[in-house]
Amino acid sequence: MSFWRAPSRYVFSQVPLFSTSPFLLSLPCALTLHFSFHSNSTNPHNIEEVLSSFNRLLHARPQPSIIQINKILGSLAKLKHHRTVISLLAQAGSKGFTPTLVTLSILINCYCHVGQMTFAFSALGKIHKIGCQPNSITLTTLMKGLCLNNNVGKALDFHDDLIAKGFQLNAFSYGTLINGLCKTGKTSAAVKLLQKTARGPVKPNLVMYNTIIDGFCRERLITEARDLFHEMIDHGISPDVVTYSSLIHGFCVTNKWSEATNFFNEMRLEGINPNVHTFSILVDAFCKEGSVIRAEAIVGMMMKCGTKPNHVTYNSLMDGYCLMNNVGESRKLFNKMVNSGLAPDIFSYSILINGLCKIKMVDDAMDLFKEMRRKSLTPHVVTYSSLIDGLCKTGRISDVQDVIYEMHDSGHAPDIIFYSILLDGLCKSHHLDQAITLFKRIVNQGIQPDTYTYTILIDGLCESNRLNDAWQIFQHLLVNGHPLNVQAYTAMIKGFCKEGLYDEAKALLYNMKENGCVPDVVTFDTLIPLLEKGDNDEAKNLVGEIFISLLK
Repeated sequence: MSFWRAPSRYVFSQVPLFSTSPFLLSLPCALTLHFSFHSNSTNPHNIEEVLSSFNRLLHARPQPSIIQINKILGSLAKLKHHRTVISLLAQAGSKGFTPTLVTLSILINCYCHVGQMTFAFSALGKIHKIGCQPNSITLTTLMKGLCLNNNVGKALDFHDDLIAKGFQLNAFSYGTLINGLCKTGKTSAAVKLLQKTARGPVKPNLVMYNTIIDGFCRERLITEARDLFHEMIDHGISPDVVTYSSLIHGFCVTNKWSEATNFFNEMRLEGINPNVHTFSILVDAFCKEGSVIRAEAIVGMMMKCGTKPNHVTYNSLMDGYCLMNNVGESRKLFNKMVNSGLAPDIFSYSILINGLCKIKMVDDAMDLFKEMRRKSLTPHVVTYSSLIDGLCKTGRISDVQDVIYEMHDSGHAPDIIFYSILLDGLCKSHHLDQAITLFKRIVNQGIQPDTYTYTILIDGLCESNRLNDAWQIFQHLLVNGHPLNVQAYTAMIKGFCKEGLYDEAKALLYNMKENGCVPDVVTFDTLIPLLEKGDNDEAKNLVGEIFISLLK
């Protein structure tokens, strides 16, 4: 990427800055201000006062210094009113205010946060035109903006171009690039950048190492994370609570409990106190393993250390009890969280709603959903999916549409997981025609069904004695190379067995094994009752084939 002339979308001088044209707005000025005010403001009266002060400055005579304008815009940018800042700068430009390096740096920051990178680079070009050089903060902001907008490759190109032109970047700049690489799953590339940094004037620091170690742990490359941990220590950089927490999390999610425990104990021996995040990692890991008692013990240790549980801790415990179908204990934790002074968040409500729906206490789940809405908490797709699943499983299909309308009005776009849950509910409640209509709608909307979605439909068709339709879909998937798993094969084989077509079932079993899918215990449990009803040798042979596959 050329520094003063960017290829593709980023052309610095593409748009004239501070002209009378309201180019800075992607929405009309008044609408933009309205949007920012209502979406970001936590204190409406203060914002109104700021806007009023800004308006007085614009019309003051003699014209005040741009420094005063910068102060107001800078404070608004810190409060994340980025669109408002962009709008106000357009007004300042129309009144004849000349931007300074500070003004343009604020503008670049705001453009980056709203994803308008073309305008951000245009502002960078303007800095050059007014005879100034951007500082490392401004350049780092641009790199961060590219990373936030999924253009890490362009951020690296921009970095290379800056270095070639003699610009000096600091540790924060490199930390930003490393963070962008790790968040996009390119942790190995982040290591190479770290090594490259070590050969230059900017030396790797703890933040850079922590970011990469955490990236490796999230990718479950725990050996690489541990090696980098030791390399960091060899280079004289001492780990902190963030380092240890990342490693503990990595070992927990890879079920290496002894290593996680060793790092936890090592951290304490080194005099580093675990924080609420560290404890919550262990609580969540034990709950997901079904060891709620051990998770409660961790909470007890946490309290003895003087660390109070937070939302994450309570939510993990609540989820752990719900996974054990002990929704009563989960509700007690919900109330305990409230009594401790913590307001339940969207995840707290969603966990409990999901738990209630799984045990078919849908009315209680709906009451909780309404309470959440009264508290102005916006449900996410998972919350709606849980309600849909609960309503379908209790046969309340007529109520499903109301939830879908509510979801649509809240601005949530259903994903394939949501549609699959709805499809499964319709199939199991014997509303197959509606399920087929829904499936066609999913495809027509350009949403790609996954293997789970297809399996639901195949199983539903087989259960409704529409074997030919199910087989047509299955063959279509086979011919087009769609990845089919053991559940999809099991559904189709089950359909053949139900109709007594054991030869076809056996042929599909062989095809299944040829494609690398081995029947599992679910296949055995699903098919054996059907096969035992068969009164011919083919049925008995198929039982033997499945049993032998399980033993291999």
